Amino acid sequence: MSAITGIFHANRDPIPYDHTNNLMKSFSQYPSDNINTWKNDTIFLGCHAQWITPESIGEQLPYYDYERQLAITADAIIDNRDELFTMLQVDQEQRKSMPDSHLILLAYYKWGKEAPKKLLGDFAFMIWDEKENKLFGARDFSGARTLYFYRNEGRFAFSTTIEPLFTLPYVDKKLNEEWLAEFIAIPTMVEAVDMFSTVYTYIQQIPPSHSITVKDGKVLLSRYCTIEVNETLKLKSNEEYEEAFRDVFQRAVKARVRTHGEVGSHLSGGLDSGSVVSFAAPELKKENKRLHTFSYIPEDSFEDWTPNYYVADESPYIKETVNHVGNISDDYLSFDGVSPLSEVDDFLEIMEMPYKFFENTFWLKGINEHAQKKGIKVMLNGARGNHSISWGSMKLTYDFYTDMFKKLRWISLYNELDAYCANYNTGKSVVIPFVAKRAMRSLVTKKKQHNDNFPVFINSSFAENTNVFEKLEANGFSLYSNPTNLTKYRNNYYKQLFAWNKSGVAETKLSLRYGIWNRDPTNDLNVIRFCLALPNEQYVTGGLERSIIRRSMKDYLPDEVRLNQKKRGIQGADVVHRMKADWNSLINELHALSKDSNFNQFINGKVIKEALSNIGNEPKQELLFETDFKMLTRSLIFSRFIKQLS
Repeated sequence: MSAITGIFHANRDPIPYDHTNNLMKSFSQYPSDNINTWKNDTIFLGCHAQWITPESIGEQLPYYDYERQLAITADAIIDNRDELFTMLQVDQEQRKSMPDSHLILLAYYKWGKEAPKKLLGDFAFMIWDEKENKLFGARDFSGARTLYFYRNEGRFAFSTTIEPLFTLPYVDKKLNEEWLAEFIAIPTMVEAVDMFSTVYTYIQQIPPSHSITVKDGKVLLSRYCTIEVNETLKLKSNEEYEEAFRDVFQRAVKARVRTHGEVGSHLSGGLDSGSVVSFAAPELKKENKRLHTFSYIPEDSFEDWTPNYYVADESPYIKETVNHVGNISDDYLSFDGVSPLSEVDDFLEIMEMPYKFFENTFWLKGINEHAQKKGIKVMLNGARGNHSISWGSMKLTYDFYTDMFKKLRWISLYNELDAYCANYNTGKSVVIPFVAKRAMRSLVTKKKQHNDNFPVFINSSFAENTNVFEKLEANGFSLYSNPTNLTKYRNNYYKQLFAWNKSGVAETKLSLRYGIWNRDPTNDLNVIRFCLALPNEQYVTGGLERSIIRRSMKDYLPDEVRLNQKKRGIQGADVVHRMKADWNSLINELHALSKDSNFNQFINGKVIKEALSNIGNEPKQELLFETDFKMLTRSLIFSRFIKQLS
């Protein structure tokens, strides 16, 4: 893991020493195992390295291959090493010690611009091709590692983070109003749909799934990966699907525990992170290591206010998983006295841009701080599991039953309802009329659905000047409609780049600060393709929602977790409780910004005032579910970001 940077002067001007020195000094805030640079007259490469894998210890980066006349700087962990070694015919004695950067270089030498298609893992890299007098680089398919750049006719500069680029005297720090408009207008966690741009006008980024070529003063960005599965997997039995699921997922987990340090994992009381640790802990036992798990729990003073189908303190479920799996050292962290409000300024510094995930910033940061002290180098998570390994919902289940009803598959429907009724302790006399009503309704009309009507709080003139709503629509982003066809929704989710970027930005920059690489086996490309190829019934069969993972994890997870369909964990239920001491100052700050002319050129102050009136002056805990509260916290973060710049 590294922070990488570089400069290329296509105009042949020499690169001043103070430019390269200032770039490298900008990374000094991060811990490092080695700092190195490489340059000639018109090209400079730098690397502020953090050694994570066994092969990275002592790795020379940037690295220049004299035989091939190629130089590389890389921020990468490659997971399909064995496959690449075979395809590239690497000698057996070299394989164990070869760092991932050298492997990337060999892949480029063999396949050129097609090389990123061959790589599995988390990566961002740049290669100087001396013979071709060009730079070539790429970012992994989901953008797990960031890479920003500046360009003009004669100069090109890149960096893992944004701020170093502003040390160059020719780069202006000007806000990108179109990006800001997208951030404000989009009601979901997506920050923008334009994946080439950033919050700054003159700083761009390599989007997820893209490569970049810089030659003769021109910059070409090209998409090399689109996740599309056109054939449905056909196996003979449910047992074969379950075995295939375990095989592909176990390989994904195994690839991600490769480190010379300790391995940690986020662990909630649910299926995704539980499945990750159930494979990781036995794998680490083979290396005489224990898996360290980190779980966020509410403060001791918190009184649970949530409906009975929510679980604010998941520790009983977590302990069931820990005891069942074994070989785990478990940590339960409540971060007493800390709130997301107290973390806003620091998290803006980490992110280098406004963010929307207000509620969980304090424990994301806190877990990294705690894990760093324990020597964790790789931190596992199951963040993308909802769209891959644990895909499914009650809506998908009911859609499946409705489809069987309409197709007159009575015997299959009868058997499925038997299992469903047993799981949910209900009877067919209740379920069948419900399914029949759904079937008839879908035949007669397609009801238009809407989400929770997130407040439109962008300044109308600002929205008009930036054409933001037209731009969102042109990029296939629907502001308010809920998906009626869940399969189509998921397929589109994996094709649209804007769903990925937020996670990569947060994980890259947190990892640099704490020297910990966050890795998600549920986001493995092979796992995603496998899950997309599964027949829909594998997600609902046996009367279970999220059926494939529940069935596949039998004996791997305790039944209390594996078969739990009635309770759902809710992380951050104590957010408002944590903010009580600062509530008055929060309200006062929000009132002040609603009158701030600098702020109101972007955001409608009247909407802020209405939202403040709606939530009142008391810190009611159920505000966590209110869209007004979410809009106000986003406004606060946005306002703080603008003030930091001024």
